Amino acid sequence: MAVKKKTSGVQAPVLSPRALGRATLERQLLLRRTTMGAEDAVRHLVGLQAQNTKPPYYQLLARLEGFDPAELAGLMESRDLVRIVTLRSTIHTHTADDALTLRPLVQEARDRELKIFRKGLVGVDLDRLRDLSRAYVEEAPRTPKEIRERLLTEWPDADPQALSTAARCLLPLVQITPRGVWGKSGQVALTTAEHWLGRPSAPVPAPDGTVLRYLAAFGPASVKDMQSWAGLTRLREVFERLRPQLVTFRDENGVELFDLPDAPRPDEDTPAPPRFLPEFDNVLLGHADRTRVIPLPLKGRNGVGNQAYGSVLVDGFFAAIWRLEAGAPTTVTVQELRPFTAAERDEVTDEAVALVSVMTKATTEGNGVAVRFAPFVDFGD
Repeated sequence: MAVKKKTSGVQAPVLSPRALGRATLERQLLLRRTTMGAEDAVRHLVGLQAQNTKPPYYQLLARLEGFDPAELAGLMESRDLVRIVTLRSTIHTHTADDALTLRPLVQEARDRELKIFRKGLVGVDLDRLRDLSRAYVEEAPRTPKEIRERLLTEWPDADPQALSTAARCLLPLVQITPRGVWGKSGQVALTTAEHWLGRPSAPVPAPDGTVLRYLAAFGPASVKDMQSWAGLTRLREVFERLRPQLVTFRDENGVELFDLPDAPRPDEDTPAPPRFLPEFDNVLLGHADRTRVIPLPLKGRNGVGNQAYGSVLVDGFFAAIWRLEAGAPTTVTVQELRPFTAAERDEVTDEAVALVSVMTKATTEGNGVAVRFAPFVDFGD
């Protein structure tokens, strides 16, 4: 797994991309499915990226033994889990506790984001905008369009998009159900996390605890990795403060990596079964250097701009993209990004059929399932 390598005059254990990948997959619950419940998994993973409504369900399907979408849907309806903008200014599904603590932690980043829109907010009193928006969405959940229209009555010369973005940056707004509930649909309607959950947000916490949780779910990792995942800056001093509690490694480029002493670091030859991941899975986004999961020749092939594809991990690495097409039969199209062996195709086929059996009605309605392998073509074309 690791060899000794002299780096800057210091003997340090060096981890290959493959060793780093196996460690991360183990902590991401992707080397073997776990029997933990959906809420515990969301807590362990420090949230699920949820720009679209279905990906959190597919993320848990890849990680949990016997996963039933109804379990996650029920947690959304009971308000034990919520959809809220947090890490990297993207919507995540978090536990209620994390929504009330992580959002204050990343508020500094939301304040920086707001500065991008300052030209559209000339003459706007941001404190008043915050108070007006809070009162409006706590009176009743509101759509982004309704929020824009309400704020335009106060500042008719402001940029409408900048006004609604300001409300999102200044307030911890959650998307209320039925949005995000499996088998249901609903437009985006927003209220504050405090109003939806019936308790106040926490004071801004020290980042130390979140650093330790990040390492538990994504480590070993560098300071830059953590900053990229969280959308935060200036975390070096936090890692230095925690250094006595941590162990350190180096990657093959000499970058220092931090980790929890007792965290699992499997042998790099540990088998890694195929996994179908949805667009924007955090295992593909949780590091500045993503070569532990995405081979350098395939960098950028799992998405173009804001368009991302479902990704297939084979032998622990991104190796294909996939899509699901309804019909008779329901078809899973897998586009290889490197040639699969016959054994790999068999394993990928079995995983695809299992996915369809849980996530669609194809098997119960007798439509059948087909798995089609195809050369890579940009789905965005």
